Amino acid sequence: MNCIDKMAFQGFKTILFLSALVLALGCWIIVGTALAESPSFDCSKASGSIEEMVCEDAELSALDRKLAGVYAAASKIAVDERPPVLKSEQRGWIKGRNDCWKSQSPRECTASAYRLRIAELQARYRLVPPKGPFWYFCNDNPRDEVVVTFFQTDPPTLIAERGDRVSLMYLQPSGSGSKYEGRNESFWEHHGEAVVVWGYGSPEMRCKKR
Repeated sequence: MNCIDKMAFQGFKTILFLSALVLALGCWIIVGTALAESPSFDCSKASGSIEEMVCEDAELSALDRKLAGVYAAASKIAVDERPPVLKSEQRGWIKGRNDCWKSQSPRECTASAYRLRIAELQARYRLVPPKGPFWYFCNDNPRDEVVVTFFQTDPPTLIAERGDRVSLMYLQPSGSGSKYEGRNESFWEHHGEAVVVWGYGSPEMRCKKR
């Protein structure tokens, strides 16, 4: 083999090597992109129509990955929690999310379930900076107070404490002021005064910020 043939052969080998390298990089990029767009669970083991929808929807998959990260961070804080409330509540939440197939808009129901759960864990386990606490005394009684801490989650949340009871509430649309609602409680503030309902069927309390 003369020098020209050797040079041509070396050039051919270089082209083959570069082609193989480009092909391998392309495969890695495809695999990496697929993993980045997948939810936190194995879609080959998806159970039910809601999990299948999450696997097929980029936005829902992103929400699932975000929740997985938030849950992992909360788990580190709740490691000594007895009883293990976080784990049991998460199992209950998954069941509730999967029940979104009963909704008139399963996708909207699922997306909302993810956002509310993410916000709940971020607030409850202080995974975002709190604003507060702030004290409000109610019904002109300084001893009857509600302690409120706000969190810039999505949607915004607050945690209200009254005596030995705690309520997580989410910001709601309102014509004026800031209105938050929880399971059986509500907090509607306007210009330093708040209307608070504490418990199902309870009367409104007029509260003032200290």
